[in-house]
Amino acid sequence: MRIGIIGAGQLGQMLGYAARDLGVECCFLDPSDAPPAADCGEVIQRPFDDADALASLAAECDVITYEFENVPVAALHRIEGKVPVYPPAAALRHAQDRLDEKRLFDQLDIPLPGYRTVDTRKDILDAIDDLGLPVVIKTRRLGYDGKGQSVIRTLDDVDEAWKALGGSPLIAEQWVSFDYEVSAIGARNVDGDIVIYPLSRNVHEDGILRTSCSPVDAARLADRAETYVRRLLGHLNYVGVLALELFVCDDDLMANEFAPRVHNSGHWTIEGSATSQFENHLRAVLNRPLGSTKSLGHAGMVNLIGTIPDTARALKHGVLHDYGKAPRPGRKLGHITVTAESAAERDAFVDIIRRNVT
Repeated sequence: MRIGIIGAGQLGQMLGYAARDLGVECCFLDPSDAPPAADCGEVIQRPFDDADALASLAAECDVITYEFENVPVAALHRIEGKVPVYPPAAALRHAQDRLDEKRLFDQLDIPLPGYRTVDTRKDILDAIDDLGLPVVIKTRRLGYDGKGQSVIRTLDDVDEAWKALGGSPLIAEQWVSFDYEVSAIGARNVDGDIVIYPLSRNVHEDGILRTSCSPVDAARLADRAETYVRRLLGHLNYVGVLALELFVCDDDLMANEFAPRVHNSGHWTIEGSATSQFENHLRAVLNRPLGSTKSLGHAGMVNLIGTIPDTARALKHGVLHDYGKAPRPGRKLGHITVTAESAAERDAFVDIIRRNVT
């Protein structure tokens, strides 16, 4: 059995490690010179939309998946008749356009902040009239880790936002004064079996995820989040792992976005769950029975951004995952996971790690 993976970054690398444990071979498609997943299998070093490279990947593999959501949908359409492609292209299309994504949430009765489409500077002013201030202006496509967005706090910020982002299809989102952020991660296989991981509580800085901790002691929120994830998985006839990011507002949840892939906020599952998100993604696309998502204690994850200091390699607690990437400001180079018997102990470990690696 051979799995083709479009993308050979750190998520592809972790999928590759999980595949080894399952006795499955991987082949990757990625144009980078030295992608992290190169130590997990063959890498076809061609662009993601290269027709010949995609045809070669499809011919050599039993199933195709991908590790990031900016894969051209048209590229998947070229091969989906030749080999199964999971998650389905329809899910990818919704995730690539914030407007499509929000309309999907509306359709599935998943609560979300107010939004408006923005094509002109006047549309921003109209959105402010409807949604109030502050308002967040985002590009509809290709934004990640805080990129492609601007917060308008006063009318004086409108021109700067339009200058920075105008020219691309945009969306205005209502500002949400949330208590904290969580992500709900689920997996569905070809037969339609579903497993859901415990909620993780996430902390972002400058638009980049810094820490995730799980489980979250909020049973009602977890039940509601599971309902929303199941709606997405069923409606999309989804296969693989899906992550839904949500704002917690008092005792309610509001959807932020979903990712049709394994997710940074689920890295804690490698050491902190009976079955990691990476193994369950592979099990799903291979239509194998899904593994247990039972937590192994209380888990936490700290991202290593820009550099991996020597202190990160000398910590007494935690497991370091080094992706083998060259240092660069704002770049995710690795992460450290910890597990503990109590939430308080885990939180103390996470705090120690944060203070020693940043």
